[in-house]
Amino acid sequence: MRQALLEPLCCIHGVSSKVLSMAFANLLLGADPSRERWVTTGASMVAIDTLVHNWLHRTGSLRRLGAEHGYGPACYRLGGCASIIEETARRIDARRFCPDGPAFFPRLLQKAIWMFCAEAHLGICNGNRIDDRDRCTQTGCPLFVSCERLPLRRQLAEVLAR
Repeated sequence: MRQALLEPLCCIHGVSSKVLSMAFANLLLGADPSRERWVTTGASMVAIDTLVHNWLHRTGSLRRLGAEHGYGPACYRLGGCASIIEETARRIDARRFCPDGPAFFPRLLQKAIWMFCAEAHLGICNGNRIDDRDRCTQTGCPLFVSCERLPLRRQLAEVLAR
């Protein structure tokens, strides 16, 4: 359903999957909760921005899954950031966190990652607070022990060298 809605609109110049996913997710999730297909479709729409992509890199998730890539269209390819979030969301019953929502809710997971990083929210793993040239040193981060704290600039150099 998600692809049927997004694919025809992606041909509009200047409109990306990210923008379409953000707009339609909000519209479909907020319009009418009794329309199950709308809610299911909206819940499946993941918008990958630099905060989410960089978080997946810094934590080592992209490396561990053999999915390292630069930010951009590759985030939406098979095995990219959107696929990783979707696959992770399949292992979580989102009703624990949003009882009125669906069990499979990739948009909720993506938004949680974004809020963890966004300066206006938790701002914990935000490039404005972390020197991306070196490993993160925020020992107060709840993920510090399990996070690989990979520097982002090294990733950019590796991608450019390829």
